Amino acid sequence: MKKITLTIMAFTMLLTMNPSTLKAGTEVKQEITTSVNAINQQQADALINRLNEINEMDKSSLTSVEKSELRGEVLSIKNQLLSSPVIYISGAALLLIIILLIILL
Repeated sequence: MKKITLTIMAFTMLLTMNPSTLKAGTEVKQEITTSVNAINQQQADALINRLNEINEMDKSSLTSVEKSELRGEVLSIKNQLLSSPVIYISGAALLLIIILLIILL
């Protein structure tokens, strides 16, 4: 019986302790990022209008350089419109949150 309890205690100790050498090469920053390029409603409407203008254009008369510039402009507009604050949650934190919710509710 002592051997089983000793084994279980050793197993739990091994699972709870993390060696610091594993984290030596990488540094993970856990912070909420805010968007620097936050845009208001007027700017968003102007960008959407520009996208509609580009979609309605007759692109058959454009050269390949002009077409690639338009594609780049469309991509930059889409990136500006889709930029939003991002929150990253690790798998272990998500599992812990789910377990706590199950226990508490």
